[in-house]
Amino acid sequence: MRAPEFWSAHASGRDSVMVLQALLTPVSWAYAWASAHRIATTTPRHAPIPVVCIGNLTIGGAGKTPLARAIRAKLGAHAHTLSRGYGGRIAGPLRVTPDMDAREVGDEPLLHAADGPAWIARDRLAGALAAANAGAQAIVMDDGFQNPSLAKDVSFIAIDAGFGIGNGQVFPAGPLRERLADGLARADAVVLVGESEQPGWLADFNRPVLHAALAPTGAAPRGPLVAFAGLARPEKFFDTLAALGAQLEETIPFPDHHPFEADDFTLLQQLAQERGATLITTEKDAVRLPPAWRERVAVLPVVARFAEETALDALLAPIQARMK
Repeated sequence: MRAPEFWSAHASGRDSVMVLQALLTPVSWAYAWASAHRIATTTPRHAPIPVVCIGNLTIGGAGKTPLARAIRAKLGAHAHTLSRGYGGRIAGPLRVTPDMDAREVGDEPLLHAADGPAWIARDRLAGALAAANAGAQAIVMDDGFQNPSLAKDVSFIAIDAGFGIGNGQVFPAGPLRERLADGLARADAVVLVGESEQPGWLADFNRPVLHAALAPTGAAPRGPLVAFAGLARPEKFFDTLAALGAQLEETIPFPDHHPFEADDFTLLQQLAQERGATLITTEKDAVRLPPAWRERVAVLPVVARFAEETALDALLAPIQARMK
């Protein structure tokens, strides 16, 4: 979904916006209470192997998947990833392979499967047990911070530094999945993704605050480009291309996890032909394209790079010590 304008910390004070927020606030109180009650009354169960969770506090993208891929790489080949498989039809537990269909398993698990063993499971404990039985020595969870069923040994909170926590209110009056104080109390570290000074709402957070950047792994293709992306904040992808000096003729945003259909391809092909341009998208979007279209679209991969590698290594050291 695309975040409503009034979720932003910089939303204008128009009367209609203020009225809408006021109407939604009682619903957000109920949502926050339900989330807190579910977490407080669920007894987490431990997997036989350590679990690292990369989650976030807000609805929408915050860079969790690139962070999970980077942390999984640090833990080595015996670390498996686990995610819900958002957007896919299969409940799991299922081991994902790169040749599977995003409509069945979701898009992000396909990115993880390209790196090594990856699992989807709506029942996170069942997924962790399946991975352990298949030889995993650690689990890296992509999302699931608000899912209390599986105990986490280390929890990282990803924050889009440009968006932060928006207006600071809980869904649907704002973008937060739970009360800010509740989420921070369970976090072992916060990772600010993107350039930003440390925000004031982290002033009382007494655990590590790390910084990471999403860096492209190569140059943008030469010549005119039509860029498209189905992300929570597709403008971040377009800004990355612009920063690389790409010749952007058109930028087409789609909703997060958008299932591309024939009409979308017709539009994209027409725009590319009219502008004599190459189509380009993200890795996450590319795995949702039909195979024939993947060959016709350029992809700009990105990786997460941490500024404080020593602090990250210290947080992961207890996990690595438990791995065989």
